[in-house]
Amino acid sequence: MAEGITEKQFEAQVKDLAKLFHVDKYYHPFLSTWSEKGFPDLTIIKVPRLIFAELKSEKGIIAEHQKEWLELLSQCTQVESYLWRPHDIENIAEVLK
Repeated sequence: MAEGITEKQFEAQVKDLAKLFHVDKYYHPFLSTWSEKGFPDLTIIKVPRLIFAELKSEKGIIAEHQKEWLELLSQCTQVESYLWRPHDIENIAEVLK
């Protein structure tokens, strides 16, 4: 099932999990056109945690500028950053609990 899911459908699943686990804030830009190139799709606050996640379909390709953002964020000790795909849904639930 994860193979055929679109990134938009996957984002809806992640948003549902965020609601289920009562995250404090969930942000996905309306249009990424005016965002910094490569900035992650999601910003989630679940105090005291700050989570950034790039969403990709199972076959979606991550661009170099997206990798760069995730790499820099992963070096921040007080921030979590992830590349999430539909097959990660159980791990996503664990992160958002």
